[in-house]
Amino acid sequence: MGFMLEQTIINELRKNSVDKEIATLITQVVVDKDDPAFENPTKPVGPFYSKYRAQMLMREKKWAMAEDAGRGFRKVVPSPKPIDIVPKRVLHDLVHSGKIVITAGGGGIPVIINGRGLFQGVEAVIDKDYASSLIAREIQAELFVILTNVSRVSLNFGQPDEKPIPVMTVKKAIQYQNEGQFPPGSMGPKILAAIEYIQNGGKEVLITSASHLKAALINRSGTKIISAH
Repeated sequence: MGFMLEQTIINELRKNSVDKEIATLITQVVVDKDDPAFENPTKPVGPFYSKYRAQMLMREKKWAMAEDAGRGFRKVVPSPKPIDIVPKRVLHDLVHSGKIVITAGGGGIPVIINGRGLFQGVEAVIDKDYASSLIAREIQAELFVILTNVSRVSLNFGQPDEKPIPVMTVKKAIQYQNEGQFPPGSMGPKILAAIEYIQNGGKEVLITSASHLKAALINRSGTKIISAH
């Protein structure tokens, strides 16, 4: 995936006569070995199985399985919160030297620090929004952009009284999150990632779709989340 993104971006830069170097960085993302998520696997991975085959795999391989949107059963793995990035200093230096960096693909490669103080891979999937929020903080990004499939965040999404939000403070974002406005399976992780970024020193978050990004950067689309008015 990194190769495909890198090649596509390089070709677009060449078409527009932009002289910019790109680096794809394999990213280990550290999680807490005692994260409660390891006791409650929720992230579906891999192919769909029939109920009968799923029950066999649960017995034979000790997999955790769950039904996924009525389409069949899939293996589920833990989704722990990221707490550190490896190698964060390399990432920081590349970004601040003007390179375009592709990193944390799929949320990054989850690792724990074992009893000997060494990195050890674990079976898990890290949410890409949380990983991106952590990276944005580590590189001291002034603007954290989250691309999704809607042009703006909305209250009462999909309802007759749906209301798009051009700007909201982190205080309002927390309030709406607590009210259940942003479900865990859709906008919830993006809002929580934005809140974490702002609360840990970030300046501004912009949530929009790829097709509306240009307009959002000049305040004609998207949702901005800021620390305060």
